Amino acid sequence: MTNIHRGEIAATIGGEVRTLCLTLGALAELEARLGAGDLAGLAERFAGGKLSARDLTAILGAGLRGGGNAISDDELARMSVEGGLRGAAEIAVHLLKATFGDAA
Repeated sequence: MTNIHRGEIAATIGGEVRTLCLTLGALAELEARLGAGDLAGLAERFAGGKLSARDLTAILGAGLRGGGNAISDDELARMSVEGGLRGAAEIAVHLLKATFGDAA
């Protein structure tokens, strides 16, 4: 069961309901993967409302691993996401809001 107060959300990815969470380790992974530099850089990058497929894969992958799922970004890229591309974007936004608040 997810706990939104810890920044956890649930999403159906690969046909299974999975927990996603952007832990400190997951955020550090995102900073490095996306070249954001720091947390403020990540928040600024996502505040613009534009997400690339690379961004979605990085966010969902880091969130899945932060939530305890041993899934690589390559494995994630081959999985179905409930709702398709739009669903993936909605999951990413929900996860970012759970992590950074409504300013995300």
